[in-house]
Amino acid sequence: MAYGTIEIRVEHGVAVLWLNRPEVRNAFNEAMIAELTAAFGELDADPAVRAVVLAGRGKVFCAGADLNWMMRMGEMDFEENRKDAVAFGTMLNRLHALRKPTIARVHGAAFAGGMGLIAACDMAAASTETEFAVSEVRLGLTPATISPYVLAAMGERAARRYFLTAERFSAAEAYRIGFIQEIAPPEELDATVNGILGEIVQGAPGAHAVTKDLIRGVARQPLTSELMADMAVRIATARASAEGKEGVRSFLEKRQPAWLKAAKRATRPKKKK
Repeated sequence: MAYGTIEIRVEHGVAVLWLNRPEVRNAFNEAMIAELTAAFGELDADPAVRAVVLAGRGKVFCAGADLNWMMRMGEMDFEENRKDAVAFGTMLNRLHALRKPTIARVHGAAFAGGMGLIAACDMAAASTETEFAVSEVRLGLTPATISPYVLAAMGERAARRYFLTAERFSAAEAYRIGFIQEIAPPEELDATVNGILGEIVQGAPGAHAVTKDLIRGVARQPLTSELMADMAVRIATARASAEGKEGVRSFLEKRQPAWLKAAKRATRPKKKK
């Protein structure tokens, strides 16, 4: 599918999805939201993609909402705004629910909805000069749509401060509160992301999918007998699966599992004729 506001590059089993509106600091509008929603579905269905990196072209990762889009929203009635918000929420949920591991590669700035994109990813690495802000209250708004993801990523106490003050904070602070997992100088950001990807591809694709589902099923749930029974079913299913059997067998036989061999074959340079 051809896209106008984003760009996708797939290489060595990794899809890098670039927000590609650098002239407006990768601010999103209805077109970008629709394209992101479609792209996340496309990447989730592609068996050749093992992991997804979300990045931004130009000087910043994402400055939030496009000003022209915001002006149009200001002229809409309640129902039109509700539908627009549902579209944005659906896009974030599509990213959050992706069965492949996802990494946000963040640089420059990430404001408002851009924070939601980061938080909807499984993990994030940022360059040391990056600034962050949940800026909605300064516009008389509330960060409702991104709140489930950002709250989970930074925690309630930090959210109380940064949602209510809307102040900018540094990459070091984002790292301290757990919003991002890695910080690096700008020139080392790609190497940092690649290091995480190198660890990810050691795992089995199917195991990644069911483990992400496991995290969603367990997070913030009370430890009940029903939950324990569900966990027993999950591990039994994994042990009985073809991937589970191959993983245990390869470990005992002290060899690489089949999925790692397949990944190496896929990335091996082709010989010139």
